Amino acid sequence: METAEHIETLDEEGRLLAGAAETAGTDAKVPTCPGWTVRDLLRHVGMVHRWATAFVAEGHTSYHPDAGLPDLDGAELIAWFREGHGRLVGTLAGARPDVECWTFLPAPSPLAFWARRQAHETTVHRVDAESALAGRPGVIPAEFAVDGIEELLLGFHARGRSKVRSDTPRLLRVRATDTGRSWTVRISQEPPVTEREGAGEADCELSGPAARLYLSLWNRLPFPALTGDASLAALWRERSGVTWS
Repeated sequence: METAEHIETLDEEGRLLAGAAETAGTDAKVPTCPGWTVRDLLRHVGMVHRWATAFVAEGHTSYHPDAGLPDLDGAELIAWFREGHGRLVGTLAGARPDVECWTFLPAPSPLAFWARRQAHETTVHRVDAESALAGRPGVIPAEFAVDGIEELLLGFHARGRSKVRSDTPRLLRVRATDTGRSWTVRISQEPPVTEREGAGEADCELSGPAARLYLSLWNRLPFPALTGDASLAALWRERSGVTWS
């Protein structure tokens, strides 16, 4: 996907998140994030949006800490979230293509990284906000879902920080039935190694529409279909979470 598409998605997803949060109310529980309320969700995502904005707007070329969570609630918190989201979208849309700043995953450019990362950050948390309304998550286009699966498997879980490890080498295949795309994840005592397509008989295969797989791999929904060794899927559930700290 192009950077402009990620920025457009970020814009739309942030608006949807804010709308769902406003409808649910800040006291509502967020089933997809056990222990969180909508208040916690808005504070977190709003903080991340401002943190991301600072790298691009201020050109930090090394890690820069976030500003912490605000002591806001209710309508004031929702307005704060919307203001920060709008500033992030405007900053990314107006940034030079060759802007230099810190990133933490491989990308064609820092701008491409931050646009992609914040589009997916906001989409997954939009689904969290919608879960507070006890409804089904809104539509996620298949192409965007595939992009997010790749960011997760080839980006986050290629890092040394990934806890998805196994004493015995295992092979997990992820197959998007609506796009024909698949990924082979080799799990061992080292960080996972993911190949597009990939060969070899899988110990476990997770399959389904790309959007369902995307949310399942982010531990927001059950896996749509599973064949083979279910303990490998359980390993993913237990160890794949990406946390802020």
